[in-house]
Amino acid sequence: MSRPTPLSGFPEWLPEQRAIEQRIVESIRRTFELHGFAPLETRAVEPLDQLLRKGETSQEVYLLHRLQADAGDPSDSALGLHFDLTVPFARYVLEHAGRLRFPFRRYQIQKAWRGERPQEGRYREFRQADIDVVDRDTLPLHHDVEVVLAAADALSGMPVPPVMIRTNNRKVCEGFYRGIGLSDPAAALRAVDKLDKLGPEGVAALLAETAGATGAQARACLALGGITTADASFVDRVRALGVTDPLLDEGLAELVSVVQTTGEHVPGVVVADLSVARGLDYYTGTVYEIGLPGSGLSIGGGGRYDNLASAGADRFPGVGISIGVTRLLGLLFGRDALTVSRPVPTCVLVALPDEEGRPAAYRIATALRRRGIATEVSPSAAKYGRQIRYADRRGIPYVWFPGDSAAGDEVKDIRSGEQGPADPLTWSPPAADLHPAVTAAGHARP
Repeated sequence: MSRPTPLSGFPEWLPEQRAIEQRIVESIRRTFELHGFAPLETRAVEPLDQLLRKGETSQEVYLLHRLQADAGDPSDSALGLHFDLTVPFARYVLEHAGRLRFPFRRYQIQKAWRGERPQEGRYREFRQADIDVVDRDTLPLHHDVEVVLAAADALSGMPVPPVMIRTNNRKVCEGFYRGIGLSDPAAALRAVDKLDKLGPEGVAALLAETAGATGAQARACLALGGITTADASFVDRVRALGVTDPLLDEGLAELVSVVQTTGEHVPGVVVADLSVARGLDYYTGTVYEIGLPGSGLSIGGGGRYDNLASAGADRFPGVGISIGVTRLLGLLFGRDALTVSRPVPTCVLVALPDEEGRPAAYRIATALRRRGIATEVSPSAAKYGRQIRYADRRGIPYVWFPGDSAAGDEVKDIRSGEQGPADPLTWSPPAADLHPAVTAAGHARP
């Protein structure tokens, strides 16, 4: 068999990287549950008509079909892998509304697939961690604040550099665009959303091409997008542009509430940035982008969607935010910014004096495991020095030496060389050694 060729955009972490990912995911899960979000997992596939309802995503959706598909069976060509977790969640709410209690708060930590061009921080298969709140008919604005606070807590609880959450309100943008006379605000939003990629000149050209903007209108859009403040002073700067519209007023009031409230609870984390638009069409109000300073890339985002989960008279407005776990880790792994104290979960290796002692070693390992201590038995009854070197190569901190009825067992910390008597029914390692610890910038977190 020839050596396989790696598939670009489908990351496969090394064991120590996967261990870091698991610790990060567990930290996020704990934080989301502290904020009252319930766990949920949806299927990997959705009907294409559901996936393509909102947003410019048709070129990114992976189709799903059987190798021996029946050309006459529409079910064989009408499925696709979900590209985010919001669209399947909206479908889930509509499908199970009769059994849910509203407002419904859920989190999902799950993989998604998107046919993007692979590059740093962008993958075709990736894991996201989402939280959303949906309600029936109306959703109070305070939920827009709550999802940001939960995401900020989740990120601050991980050993990653401090992040910045940029926020805007689509009503501000759409109202402003209407106020300057643009007939296609949605096209203008999509153009401005590419400001980081295309720069001002590129966005101005795109505004003219796709939204029919004049030179003056394009300059006004760019002036709005250039407003960034850490407080509510963005209102005065918007007013100074001389544009009026009722939707603009509504959006400014909502954005002020979000910025001021989050500023009280997580000062310095959330800023108003009126260039944030979010490319997906289903957003209707508050929008967010989570940035990792120094990377130039978004590692998450979200916003309010009032009409995505709706069918007939049933309407379930929602708001949510997503952390791109794979994107975040890919960026940090590329900078060697994260390490783990050991690449295996094993805390104790039970040494073998000889093969006849293996049953006794299994009994010791079982006793330790029942008390939550990850343990494995040495693969061979080599000399103790070789067994200790085996543990050292794998990063296992403790080696257990079975004794006889007279001498009793002993355990050795192979890092310090300290060794002493131990009973598998009572001995425990220090809390810091019980599980692998993730380290960044000189700080470790269990």
